[in-house]
Amino acid sequence: MTPVYGRKWAAAILVLAAVLLISMGVGRYPLTPAEIILSIAQQVSGHSFGMGTDAVSIVMDNRLPRTLSGALVGAALAASGCAFQGLFQNPLVSQGVLGVSSGAGFGAALSILLFSGTTFAPEFAFVFGLAAVWLSFMVARMCGEVTALMLVLGGTIVSSIFSALLSFLKYVADPTNELASIVFWNMGSLASIDSSVIPVAYAAMLVGMLLLLFSASWINVLSMGDQEAFSMGLNVKRARLIVVSGATLATAGAVSIAGTIGWVGLIIPHMARFLVKSDNRRLIPYSMLMGASFLILIDTLCRTLTGAEIPLGIMTSLIGGSFFIYLLRRYKGGGWK
Repeated sequence: MTPVYGRKWAAAILVLAAVLLISMGVGRYPLTPAEIILSIAQQVSGHSFGMGTDAVSIVMDNRLPRTLSGALVGAALAASGCAFQGLFQNPLVSQGVLGVSSGAGFGAALSILLFSGTTFAPEFAFVFGLAAVWLSFMVARMCGEVTALMLVLGGTIVSSIFSALLSFLKYVADPTNELASIVFWNMGSLASIDSSVIPVAYAAMLVGMLLLLFSASWINVLSMGDQEAFSMGLNVKRARLIVVSGATLATAGAVSIAGTIGWVGLIIPHMARFLVKSDNRRLIPYSMLMGASFLILIDTLCRTLTGAEIPLGIMTSLIGGSFFIYLLRRYKGGGWK
């Protein structure tokens, strides 16, 4: 690693650490970085460091789980979007290109209608997110060989179907209760994470991201096209399946606990490319660091800007759309690098 890249990695890690401390310190009960660290140390070690039970409870029961969840969700979405952009040779795709977000949104809405609440929404979102990607593969296979192009087309079809089904569920939902829950869940939030689903969601995100890190060099080869990858000795079908599986697990785990959050998987990889270029062996882990910092910062703004919490999807869309205008001005149709 060159000194320039070393400094960039150190800066990204320091930014993430600073954002973590800021997020856990900001709120109606402000805490200093020292109080946060001592509260965690007191809880873990069992020794008293002079921190009151209120401070320890706020950190351990509320802010730490929420902040860690935000970091994992942001990293998972950014890594998935980065992998799909390389796999499909398209800088405009994101983590939901194969329908996982649309499928998860429909699954959560179906759960809300069936059980009159969000109790089982994470489980339904996770299962239907995986099912949507499987259906995308089936559609691609029905139409011939499972190529990158056919997968994107299959994902577009499946996303459209699940979006229509979600609209139908909104139409038949009780407007005084169920409709509001469906709309709010699909706008994304870390406000009410269910601790019972955290182990499964965390495991899915971590396994998915590890698969993407493992297959980063394959993505570099696949981004050259199937024929070139095959001529270089790569098992294209197996490599593509591993990449899609990793991105799907990471995205499904993220969506199951945080709802539908757009733009993160689209804009964060482009931000990372400004700093570490397009080698996925560097780009994917750097996107993970940036995605974690970005979503924690957005979540902190969402819960502190106003008295009522702003859904994450609103803020990510506003910032993502603004940044994409900058990207369009930068490239001016001359190619994405």
